Amino acid sequence: MHSDLTCAFSGACLLIGGFAAISWGFLRSLSIHLQICWQVVPGRKIFWSSLLAGWGIPILFGSIALARTGVSYRFGDTCHINHDKAVQVYWGPLLAFAAVSTVLQFVTLGYCIRVYIRALFKDDSKSQNSSSLPSYNGSVRTVTAKQAYRRVQKAIAVQWRGIVVVIIIIVNVVFLAVVFVSMDNTETAVMHNLSRAQPWLSCLVVNGGDKNACLYKVQDLATPEPTVMAVLILMSLNGIWTVLFLGRASMIPAWIELIRKRFTRSHDFVSVDAKDISAGPRQYEMITSPSKTAYATVKMPEAAVTSPSIDGDTIAVLSPESQQDQFPKDAKYVSPTMSFSTPRPPSSGRHQDRGWDPASTYAQPFPPSTDGSRMI
Repeated sequence: MHSDLTCAFSGACLLIGGFAAISWGFLRSLSIHLQICWQVVPGRKIFWSSLLAGWGIPILFGSIALARTGVSYRFGDTCHINHDKAVQVYWGPLLAFAAVSTVLQFVTLGYCIRVYIRALFKDDSKSQNSSSLPSYNGSVRTVTAKQAYRRVQKAIAVQWRGIVVVIIIIVNVVFLAVVFVSMDNTETAVMHNLSRAQPWLSCLVVNGGDKNACLYKVQDLATPEPTVMAVLILMSLNGIWTVLFLGRASMIPAWIELIRKRFTRSHDFVSVDAKDISAGPRQYEMITSPSKTAYATVKMPEAAVTSPSIDGDTIAVLSPESQQDQFPKDAKYVSPTMSFSTPRPPSSGRHQDRGWDPASTYAQPFPPSTDGSRMI
């Protein structure tokens, strides 16, 4: 990587891209787990935190791997991470994130199965005891199980594409890690035991260093080429799977509109009077106080309601016909069919028309006062 810029760039993209696939799969698994199991709706804080973690973690571990281990032409024209300290700085954290993502996926799946079975048994118990009235506690539990099942069902219906993509990416990256770790272990074993490579070295001496003539001698010393090519093809298909499952046709015009807004001016509505500023923009903006002649040319708005005109001692009085047109009659009260109440007139006094005789009860009568009024 120090002598070939193409090797360094392609190796860095491969390392960061592989770790980004796992990190975004982990964040997707965490988001689905929080929504289904804990009813946590991601907001803007979680959105920006996910963006920072989804790109920051791969760049961090990719940079550490390039600085501590480096990349080189491991097979063919493809540059990949070297063996020295690769497990500690790259493969170990990669498999750790993949393991956590897998655990979250299985925990979420187990919770969905538990909710489904719980709702199923509640429905069976309700159908068996349909002859008798259900108790209050049993009814509440049955409704709660159904509500949880419906909530999980809706969440899975929305997130099933993301779940499938996460599982595919995790399987591919774990397969990649296992293949390359086994390849590194095989090379290390050969370096510590050169007797295993003796037939291949002898073949190279006999054929003048022609490695193609001695490939059959290294079948037991290296990972088969079809396996390595299968790993690379599966890794390259991760982006295609993501587009097929999560892509939408509406994303294309949305991206076009977003980019267009960055490079074009916004066409806000401007009235005709605002465009006609030939007399000068200061008059339109009213920055300075208008002159006295400006008030003469401005027409004041007319009042919506005019009061009766007063001319000397005469006052305009509306006729009865115009009063009826201006003030409509009161609407007739129509009592509803199932109503037992009717409008009642207000009582004339506080203690009048009470509807009962105080003499027939033990209530004390009001003694007459000296001034003729009742004492309270």
